[in-house]
Amino acid sequence: MGGVLILNRKQKKELRRRLSTRQLMGIDQFTEHGLKTVKGELVFFLLSPDNLSVLSADGVRNRVRALTDLLRSVDAAELLALDSRESFQNNKNYYQTRLEQEAVPAIREMLRQNMAHLNDIQSTTASAREFALVHRIDPKSNEDYSTLKQLEKRVRDCGFHVRMAEEQDIKRLLAVYYQQDVTTEHFDSFDGEGSVRTNG
Repeated sequence: MGGVLILNRKQKKELRRRLSTRQLMGIDQFTEHGLKTVKGELVFFLLSPDNLSVLSADGVRNRVRALTDLLRSVDAAELLALDSRESFQNNKNYYQTRLEQEAVPAIREMLRQNMAHLNDIQSTTASAREFALVHRIDPKSNEDYSTLKQLEKRVRDCGFHVRMAEEQDIKRLLAVYYQQDVTTEHFDSFDGEGSVRTNG
């Protein structure tokens, strides 16, 4: 097999158990505006449209077209769209199961009202999205900070608010992507870090 290590299922499970969360996600380290992976560095730009509510349909289309053209011209850039709200699906599934099991009419009505309330909340926040431009830096390239600032300016020229993400922004994006967690305000780098800060 030429030095290839073959692991059985139990050995693979044990190896996964010992890996850190970062290793499981393929992240080598966090950087100032992104993270490093084995395939290179990813720099995140947070962006949001500017004054969409006062633009005509043609104005919105023009902004979308300008951003689309920009993304086509930058080979190593991708647009990431995430929910910026918590999903209520697990809660709704729970209420539905309880509703099917419940025999008392008053409690059934309360369960129906709770489900309707969750639907109302979800529909009012259905347009809450967060957008990030992810720029991949090839390890062999000599891109520097000024190149990133130029990309930021080009996105701004398309009519979008934009800024380079910071470490807490990256952790929040990862939490939304992997866990749909939009309620956590601060993400620690290590388990128990918050306790050490408050007790230290």
